[in-house]
Amino acid sequence: MGCVSAVPVPQPRTAGPAATARSGGGGGRRALAAALLLGAAGAAVALIASGQIWAEGTAAVGGGSVPLDADGRDVTGVPAALGIVGLAALVAVFAVRGAGRVLVAALLALSGAGAAVAAFLGASDSTALDELAAKTTGDSSATVDALTHTAWPYVTAAGGVLILLAGALALLYGRRWPGMSGRYERPGGDPAVRGRGARRAPVVDPDRPEDLWKALDRGEDPTRES
Repeated sequence: MGCVSAVPVPQPRTAGPAATARSGGGGGRRALAAALLLGAAGAAVALIASGQIWAEGTAAVGGGSVPLDADGRDVTGVPAALGIVGLAALVAVFAVRGAGRVLVAALLALSGAGAAVAAFLGASDSTALDELAAKTTGDSSATVDALTHTAWPYVTAAGGVLILLAGALALLYGRRWPGMSGRYERPGGDPAVRGRGARRAPVVDPDRPEDLWKALDRGEDPTRES
């Protein structure tokens, strides 16, 4: 009667935490690059487009008319201001971590949304040109005639949408992104880090001149007692 040897059945391997982090790292890096590009481009578009002519018209003076125009900052200063806020928030996302990063990412998204809404509302606004018409004619009741709007308010709104998208990416993937501060922390300042692998400074023998010179080269004070 032959003996039957027990052969262990191979079990499927499950991905560990390291493998899971590696698999998600690519998506996090792509989201990081996309957020940087969208946020910087959106802020630049909002700032540049808000300085262009948004509305044009004429004001009746005597027997003729005077051409008038108003740029985005005359109509509303909100998109330009929120573009600056969005750019600052984009940088601040990498300076904070944890709950602070979530709050800054939310501020980034809200600044983009606010800039877009303000630009859309300003696309049909005539207040700035009405005030300019009253100032030009000297008649407080004068209003602008032949009012037309350019495409720049909608370009500004598109910049706000880009900032909003950058904020949404930061909210979704921001916890995976690195921070600025971690690269500049001194390893010796944290006892846990010192215990894990920080090397101890060599012992300086005051009676050995070569040890004193080496300590000075390392920027240490050889006269200080350890």
